[in-house]
Amino acid sequence: MTVLIASSVVRGSHQGESHGGIYLIDVDRQQSALAMDWNTSQIDWQGRGWDRGLRGIAFDGDKIYIAASDELFVYTPDFEMISSYRCPYLKHCHEISRFERRLYLTSTGYDSILGFDLDRERFCWGLEVVLNDDEFRARPFNPDSGSGPLPHNELHLNSVFCTKNGMYISGLKTGAILLFNGTTITEWSILPLGAHNAQPYRDGVLFNDTVANLVRYLTPDSECAFKVPMYADEKLTHTNFDDSRIARQGFGRGLCVIGNGVIATGSSPSTITFHNIDKQKTISAINLTYDIRNAIHGLEVWPYN
Repeated sequence: MTVLIASSVVRGSHQGESHGGIYLIDVDRQQSALAMDWNTSQIDWQGRGWDRGLRGIAFDGDKIYIAASDELFVYTPDFEMISSYRCPYLKHCHEISRFERRLYLTSTGYDSILGFDLDRERFCWGLEVVLNDDEFRARPFNPDSGSGPLPHNELHLNSVFCTKNGMYISGLKTGAILLFNGTTITEWSILPLGAHNAQPYRDGVLFNDTVANLVRYLTPDSECAFKVPMYADEKLTHTNFDDSRIARQGFGRGLCVIGNGVIATGSSPSTITFHNIDKQKTISAINLTYDIRNAIHGLEVWPYN
């Protein structure tokens, strides 16, 4: 049995209302369940775009790490909260990635990546990404020093993916996946502007081409693209908001590899779609809600029974 975990954000919610939640999706049975509703009244109401829901997801043993905009939460597999952590340089977090004994978080509001020590349970490392004269530069900093970067959002970093080959970083405005080798940062693969969830896969790159409403897998010799599902207008709910306050239909974000050429991708209104890259075929889709404000953010394979 394959089960996925997905986080969602609800834009345009009012204080005390649901801002999204955590879903468990049984892929084989094509069923889903809301595991946790995110309706806290202690959310930072200065958040960008009224976008205050839950974001990136990662696992370490029997702990689930889930990022909100400016706080990292730790849960049991039964979604009982164990603890939470803040950092002055964590703002508008998007995706997170665990590698060895660190958890890495995108801090979009600071154009930075933060490292969280899983054993000492503290933020221990930071990396600001700067574009000067068409060249990307890496500026490490200590998040405890008080001398980190000033808040800015020039690159809108939204994805970090770590392997033994290095740290892959990308954002809406990077135009490329950047590879940090521990010392320098270089352009590893070209991306269209507006991409999400970019990551190396097999001999190519896999990402949500959000602007084009596509999911793409590109290699040096081939291209595979899948359309993001769209719904008839009469099916959509909560459409009577100003456009700046809601997620548009077909906004592709959230992506994970299931195996054997099958990937899962997220979109708005919250939908999980399954594609087979080897067969270049869309397999199925599970819709969680037709609320246009509700959009998938994080998406991972559930590692527990």
